[in-house]
Amino acid sequence: MNTDLSGVNWFKSTYSGGRTDCVEVAWLAEGSVGVRDSKNPTGPALVFGPGEWDAFTAGVKGSEFDRPSA
Repeated sequence: MNTDLSGVNWFKSTYSGGRTDCVEVAWLAEGSVGVRDSKNPTGPALVFGPGEWDAFTAGVKGSEFDRPSA
């Protein structure tokens, strides 16, 4: 699937503190979400469907991706 990401409004978390080594997100048409590396804004971006994004954010909120304690 090729999605035209030109003119998309990218943003990063307010927790980033203006740093350049962050992930940026864009809300796209039909509920899709774009994700890219802020250090490489002209590089590749990932596009997730609404269900995929919802599952990912639920996993983050539920600590599914936390590193195990050593």
